[in-house]
Amino acid sequence: MKTVTFNELRRIKDSLPDGSIHQIADELGLTVETVRNYFGGYNYKDGKSCGVHIEPGPDGGIVMLDDPKILEKALIILGETTHKVASVNSNV
Repeated sequence: MKTVTFNELRRIKDSLPDGSIHQIADELGLTVETVRNYFGGYNYKDGKSCGVHIEPGPDGGIVMLDDPKILEKALIILGETTHKVASVNSNV
């Protein structure tokens, strides 16, 4: 499980180049709406929940990610392959 602030997760999503959400969805065999839901969307008619738990707090709150694969793909696309995002932490 990984944790990140909600604002940081949105910053990552907003920094992705056009087409990245589709690329991530294709690479992971997910719907585009499921990937959008991961980044804070809420279209559960066409997409699914993907293990994102949000707790209120500073900086938009804390987001706990059950599976970091989508986040890791986004960071690779952004060139942040070493997880340079300061607020991303691994939890055991």
